[in-house]
Amino acid sequence: MTKIDPIHIIGGGLAGSEAAWQAANAGVPVILHEMRPNVKTDAHQGEGLAELVCSNSFRSDDAENNAVGLLHEEMRQLNSIIMASGDKHKLPAGGALAVDRDHFSDEVTKALETHDLITIERSEVATIPPAEWDNVIIATGPLTSENLSKAIMELSGADSLAFFDAIAPIIHKDTINFDKVWMQSRYDKVGPGGTGADYINCAMDEQEYNIFIDALLEGEKTDFKEWETNTPYFDGCLPIEVMAERGRETLRHGPMKPVGLTNPHKEEKSYAIVQLRQDNALGTLWNMVGFQTKLKYGEQAKIFSTIPGLENAVFARLGGLHRNTFLNSPEVLDNQLRLKTDKRLRFAGQITGVEGYVESAATGLIAGRLAAAERLGIDLTPPSIETAHGALINHITGGHLSSDFSGGLKSFQPMNINFGLIPPVTEIPKTDENGKRLRGKEKSRAKKRIMAKRALSNLIEWGEKNPLVSE
Repeated sequence: MTKIDPIHIIGGGLAGSEAAWQAANAGVPVILHEMRPNVKTDAHQGEGLAELVCSNSFRSDDAENNAVGLLHEEMRQLNSIIMASGDKHKLPAGGALAVDRDHFSDEVTKALETHDLITIERSEVATIPPAEWDNVIIATGPLTSENLSKAIMELSGADSLAFFDAIAPIIHKDTINFDKVWMQSRYDKVGPGGTGADYINCAMDEQEYNIFIDALLEGEKTDFKEWETNTPYFDGCLPIEVMAERGRETLRHGPMKPVGLTNPHKEEKSYAIVQLRQDNALGTLWNMVGFQTKLKYGEQAKIFSTIPGLENAVFARLGGLHRNTFLNSPEVLDNQLRLKTDKRLRFAGQITGVEGYVESAATGLIAGRLAAAERLGIDLTPPSIETAHGALINHITGGHLSSDFSGGLKSFQPMNINFGLIPPVTEIPKTDENGKRLRGKEKSRAKKRIMAKRALSNLIEWGEKNPLVSE
């Protein structure tokens, strides 16, 4: 039997873990390099693979009406270890897929540690890999070490981009005042593992909301280092105080919107609502949804205690802020996710300019399959742009380059999966199954369902034509 040289994967986060799983299941040996616990980061708490450092939510699991839910289902079809572990350790979260972060990480770690073709090396790769590593995936994420970051930038010949990402606080449930809060999912929506009453809701009247906004605006924030002052935020993960600075009503039209919820403690309509989502399987820890923050720790405890029901809240973890870096991928990567100036190097995860847990893992899934196919001498291209996976790969390898109204090119920015990245369908039914004419939102939902059905069909066909998963 011909000996197969290993693929080296740098980074044991979501993307690196998924890439290792996919490549190994194609019959290709993998050496997975993870620097923790020998080298720590500002955001990670432990040493497990695929650790979730921010939220514990994989967002919507609705495969028909939501693009991230579609991505979930596509990954399931492609034997994703991230989705299998997430499904096994899901928590009630309305229409979202939330997971017990510790059990999830333990599950992924165990699966990779016990795989016959995966070797895990706990050491930092601080420079560009040596020439004898001829098939490499760099999945070091937004917390790529400074030394490796500089080496990548020198090799790519292009400037990196960067943005800040913030972490939401986590609260001990038994310190929440249930005489003031109640359990309910927005619009009573039932999701995976849920009942329709999966969130803790803290209601505010107009006066309480304005006091809270004033405190946010006046609260002492984390100071930036000199090199960080011009780093932008990613709009999908803005700190709440930054949102408040954009207008007093911004939060109550965002994470604190009061719609779809009914307060059983008061007859009057809530002006704003703070939601908490279960964070562990025991149900003892709950995170503040959308409450990423750069407030200093003392300010957080003081300001968040003004929220009705959280007067005596005890925090298992306060919010934080870290700097994310990502490549100018359309300029430096080809459609195989390889560095144009050194094609033995592939990239996956947030360092490529995708945003979100699931999107990061999805790029790892494709990178792992592409790398394995190359090692096996198989010609493999990414899935069609009509799939969620293909749309993501297209975005980070040039699909974003459309003209703006001034005739110039839009700058590359991190992107979550969304239906806007997938080519639209041309034919939409005019009526529903009951013969009722489709209008407005119903017409939009019908369009998304057709796009989702087409995507899954294309993805399954792609997987069948490229059966890299070994039996």
